[in-house]
Amino acid sequence: MNRHGQLLLRYLGPQAPQASLMGLLLVISTAFQVAGPRVVRGFIDAAVGGAPADSLHRLAALFIAVSGAAQVLRVLAAYWSEQVAWVATNALRLDLTAHLLSLDGGFHKTRTPGELIERVDGDVNDLAGFLSSFAGQLLGGALLLLGILVSLFVESPVLGTVFALFSAGAFAIFGAVRRLAGPALRETRERGARLYGFLGELMTATEDIRSSGAVQYVRGRLIGHLRGWLPVAVRAKVWENLVWTVALMIFAFGDALAYGLGGLLYRLGRAPIGTVYMVLAYTALLAQPLETIRSQLENLQQADAGIARIGQLLAVRSRVVDGTAAIPSGALTVDFRDVHFSYDEGQERALDRVSFSVAAGRRLAVLGRTGSGKTTLARLLFRMYDPQDGEVVVGQVPLTTVRLASLRSRVGLVTQEVQLFQASLRDNLTFFDPRVPDARLSEILDQLGLGPWLRRQPGGLDTPVSAAALSAGEAQLLALARVFLRDPGLVVLDEASSRLDPVTEELLGGAMKRLFEERTVIIIAHRLATVGLVDDVLILEGGRVIEHGARDELAADPASRFHHLRRAGLEEALDS
Repeated sequence: MNRHGQLLLRYLGPQAPQASLMGLLLVISTAFQVAGPRVVRGFIDAAVGGAPADSLHRLAALFIAVSGAAQVLRVLAAYWSEQVAWVATNALRLDLTAHLLSLDGGFHKTRTPGELIERVDGDVNDLAGFLSSFAGQLLGGALLLLGILVSLFVESPVLGTVFALFSAGAFAIFGAVRRLAGPALRETRERGARLYGFLGELMTATEDIRSSGAVQYVRGRLIGHLRGWLPVAVRAKVWENLVWTVALMIFAFGDALAYGLGGLLYRLGRAPIGTVYMVLAYTALLAQPLETIRSQLENLQQADAGIARIGQLLAVRSRVVDGTAAIPSGALTVDFRDVHFSYDEGQERALDRVSFSVAAGRRLAVLGRTGSGKTTLARLLFRMYDPQDGEVVVGQVPLTTVRLASLRSRVGLVTQEVQLFQASLRDNLTFFDPRVPDARLSEILDQLGLGPWLRRQPGGLDTPVSAAALSAGEAQLLALARVFLRDPGLVVLDEASSRLDPVTEELLGGAMKRLFEERTVIIIAHRLATVGLVDDVLILEGGRVIEHGARDELAADPASRFHHLRRAGLEEALDS
């Protein structure tokens, strides 16, 4: 079985009982549809033969019952096909999202958010649409086609053979046109993915674009995308119309064939008028499955391309391999042992022979200019990447052997940019974990000095919040509350107070002291006030450690780099 089949079986397999029920409904519905023209034929022949009114009434009632039952069963089958499709593809969405979140930072560095959204939403939507119509339309159409041909063959082997050949020829023509149209349809889909990728980047950078006066530049790029997409979309639409025109011509030929054969059989006395009607009715009905199968084969092509892209994405393996060890409880030691790291092969190393240790319960400030490697240290601690050489050890356990879930539950991070969700305050604090009691949340907010603020909210913990609704200081305090909830043994702060006003920074200072108790802390710092909270200082330059020691000792040593930074003013010296 190829990878496409394995992917479909993986997600459709658990829906086997529902799929079986759907198939049974389709079979019965198809039988009723095929029976309808036969009932009408009986009615016509009975009327021509002078049958009594009661007999005609019964045949009419039978036709109404058969037609009604066929429609009801098709609706039920369509319902179950939608149910099967969306349950299966929602499971695929969950797995695909979890897979993307498990991939290393190098993968996300080379993919735009818009592109990944198009994969998770656009491609999976195509697959969902195909699966929901596959049973209700493609499979139903195939059953109806088979039923019509069998019924015609039973009536007359000649009729059955002629229309079987007609159907085979129609499919051959449809297939040829579809193969010719395929490249244009695939290209327009790829152009759309590029446009949505660009729009995804645009929506995350609206403030920078407007504040930098880059609106005209962005409009120019958008126009470029649209100009590139337009001729491709026109070609695809021309091919779609050509396919439709070919279909109309084939159906017209089928009608002509039915009228000619029906008239000939009637004139030769080989078929009564009721049978002629049945042939014409079946021919008209034949257009439905032929058109359905034709259109669904186009959808199959789109779904096939989507399945291929989804399969390729699921086949990507993270360069950060999950381990089996657990991080111990309590304050954690940190050791970088001769670590070498670069983001891309051939690029200058972001970290070069970096070695240092942080004892359990100590507080380390990491200083350095932009690009010196400070943020890279934090990324390696969280195993967003693994070093090319050397070793990072936390709690006496090498990180390459640790379960990622264990690592990230024992290490907390607070950054300058806080991600808030369009959800309640409770959900933003707990990341949608309903197991955290409200009493615990209220206690933490009180410790952070946010108790009065919480009590002013109209809905308490149920109050909707968003990035636009909170100040930078409130967002930082909420991020700190998230760390409190996890009770980590190591806390990493990427200058969490750099955007705060003095009042809020003072409030945060008390909360940080509470957080630092009985924990190891690493602060990526740019401000003297933050450095005053630490025990040790590490200074990076060009990805190398140029100074590491106790803060008080380095501050007292006139020859130390840290002493110079304090005299010059930390912010000015680091920015110079």
